[in-house]
Amino acid sequence: MNKEMKSVPSNSKGDVLHAITKAGLSAIPIVGGPAVELFQYVVQPPLEKRRFEWMTSIGEKLNELEENKFDLEKLKNDENFISVMMNASQMALRTHQEEKLDALRNAILNVAKGEAPDESVQHLFLNFVDFFTAPHLRILKVFQAPKAPPSISMGGLSNVLEFNIPELKNRTDIYDQFWRDLYSRGLVNTDSLHTMMSNSGLSAQRTTNLGNAFLKFIEKT
Repeated sequence: MNKEMKSVPSNSKGDVLHAITKAGLSAIPIVGGPAVELFQYVVQPPLEKRRFEWMTSIGEKLNELEENKFDLEKLKNDENFISVMMNASQMALRTHQEEKLDALRNAILNVAKGEAPDESVQHLFLNFVDFFTAPHLRILKVFQAPKAPPSISMGGLSNVLEFNIPELKNRTDIYDQFWRDLYSRGLVNTDSLHTMMSNSGLSAQRTTNLGNAFLKFIEKT
């Protein structure tokens, strides 16, 4: 394979959505024309920029694999890889959060290298990334190896969360919802952040086997 930049295909569900939206707006009497122009002016340039940056980043990573003697030719006929690539790329166009983009990029590369769980789990994990926010991912990572505040001997896991992610301090209603989302998907093993426990309990791993597998899937290997 030559050394030209590899990139993900440029067609995506986003293109179809754009076309459908444009066609639909054009059919609206009077407001159709100006609405289409406004949509194109506001949405299209940043969307194209986002698409280009994503394709470029994936191309660079695939080039790195090839430079390390990885045979990219076999990926062309790998239906699961193509599905993961397309699904992750569509998700990438829907977010600007770097943590999520990194997670999707790493997932693609791990699938390419054969360092991923079975196909059904791969797509389950991609859906997790699509639903979660960057704080969801940050919280899950913190509780894989929690660092308890050195100043307390007793407390709740909320103390650990606020110590490690200070931007969420005193935002109990928000981070409780993040935690419920993680718990309901089986990624953490404790249903509440507010049960009192010792310092050793605060430092104990709270991610499940599924949570650890998910983190491995979205991290660079």
